[in-house]
Amino acid sequence: MSKQIELPAGIVIRDLAQKIEISPIEVIKKLMANGVMATINQSVDFDTAAIVVAEYGFEAVPEAQEEVEQKETGEVPLWRRLIADEDATKLVNRPPVVTILGHVDHGKTSLLDAVRLTDVAAGEAGGITQHIGAYQVEKKGRTITFLDTPGHAAFTAMRARGAQGADIVILVVAADDGVMPQTREAIAHAKAARVPIIVALNKIDKPNANPDRVKQQLADLELVPDEWGGNTMVVPVSAKQKQGIDDLLEGILLVADNANIKANPSGKVIGTVVEAEVDKSKGTIATLLVQNGTLEAGDIVVAGKSYGRLKAITDYKGKPVKKAAPSTPVVALGLNDVPAAGDVFRVVDSEREARAIVGERIEAEKSQSHTKKKVSLEDLFASVQSGEARGLNLIVKADVQGSLEPLVVELQKLGQGEIGLKILHAEAGNIGENDVMLASASKALIVGFNVQADVAARRLAEKEGVSIRLYEIIYRMTEDIEKALKGMLEPDLVEKVIGRATVLAVFPASKLGRVAGCRVTEGELKRNSKVRLFRGTDLVFEGEMASLRHEKEDVREIRTGFECGVGFKSFHDIQVGDQLVCYVVEKNEI
Repeated sequence: MSKQIELPAGIVIRDLAQKIEISPIEVIKKLMANGVMATINQSVDFDTAAIVVAEYGFEAVPEAQEEVEQKETGEVPLWRRLIADEDATKLVNRPPVVTILGHVDHGKTSLLDAVRLTDVAAGEAGGITQHIGAYQVEKKGRTITFLDTPGHAAFTAMRARGAQGADIVILVVAADDGVMPQTREAIAHAKAARVPIIVALNKIDKPNANPDRVKQQLADLELVPDEWGGNTMVVPVSAKQKQGIDDLLEGILLVADNANIKANPSGKVIGTVVEAEVDKSKGTIATLLVQNGTLEAGDIVVAGKSYGRLKAITDYKGKPVKKAAPSTPVVALGLNDVPAAGDVFRVVDSEREARAIVGERIEAEKSQSHTKKKVSLEDLFASVQSGEARGLNLIVKADVQGSLEPLVVELQKLGQGEIGLKILHAEAGNIGENDVMLASASKALIVGFNVQADVAARRLAEKEGVSIRLYEIIYRMTEDIEKALKGMLEPDLVEKVIGRATVLAVFPASKLGRVAGCRVTEGELKRNSKVRLFRGTDLVFEGEMASLRHEKEDVREIRTGFECGVGFKSFHDIQVGDQLVCYVVEKNEI
């Protein structure tokens, strides 16, 4: 009798070989014998993998998707957490909430417009005059809620604040362009959020469209199309020609049925702030997405550090309504301050209780440091050992693709032990703000090989408490990760930015060649500290400060608001407008 082995809908050949404990080369040979040409890092669908394992005496059975996601991330979707304490007999299906992600110029906005027009043509909207960041359409008598968010950065910002705005992600990929860097980022963000992905293959009307090439690219990223035996729905559409829109809406309903999305309309009222602003005549206007319970005009709401009794609520068409059921977006008036997009809101019994909650949050924020405590490798290992986390999450950046692929292979080898290692995103290029946001939302570390983090990314990492570790030798990176997985990593040396300055002028100097005339814009500059000089986002110098002077006098430090002269060791290419970052290297006290 054959031994059963669980396989996912799509699996990388290297992982398949490990599951059945044979060489990847043998798997590739078997595939070639069956007419399938593939590399060690390529993904194959369930049916193809089943043929291979059958030749080695195994019977393939589908792996339960939800269990796989739970095992890999240890996370539970927000809406499941919201209904965890609700009476199961009162749970009902609610409309799915959908957001659209994808690469720039691949047609996200055009697709949203096409969906809107489809609904207007059906006579449902009657001409939408206001934009509130969310709207609803009808399909086959059922409602679908769309979040009109500006891309995966906003999507991840919601997760970083404890919310998860969408139940389903539509990934827009142009049939003529294929998978692009921002597409890969969007996939990483959606996977990290454990949200089902539907691919809208846009621009199929173009003469140079190549759907099969795009499907292969998606399969390589573990989004195997359903027609290839995978579990990712790929819907050909043309937003410009209004083709395939109905098929896409039907696909959303099918995925929603499988996801079994529920809420308790009579339960506790909880939801997410989609966006908010101040109107001169109306005060604070907030777009709220109800995710459980029923929101009513007159309810007292707490959202982040704002609260208030709702004076009025209107639907996405601007029509006043008295109640809003789960998955319904509404515009609400009455909050005393502007909440942040992604803040979770809830209804409380009295304004006194609301004031107390907000007061506690403000005091807690004051008592904490301005920057979050960085999550180090040691912290993550400790949380895994205590059962709080189920593995180490990494974001990997390398200078070129040729370095990235072997690096990922080496890191994945380390994740085969008792503690799992999950690479959320791997890409060539410097570390940017999107990488930091993904790391913040997913409690991940960023490791970089022969790359730099730009100024904005470093600043955001300090604010969000994200640890960035940079390496120039691959084995040192893998050695650190391996030690962390085994709990043997010694406290590392960490960088602490102590000040920033802007170059206002450049002066000649007899000993140093040229000196930068700077104004300190943040923190302080200290003599003998280390410095980085940035020109735009490019790093032009990294080394030691040779001199620090104030009005012809040598000084030890210069604080915010003061001007000074800074000299650099063996570097003279200084320009007005350059940004100076001053930092020290100290032992990590965590």
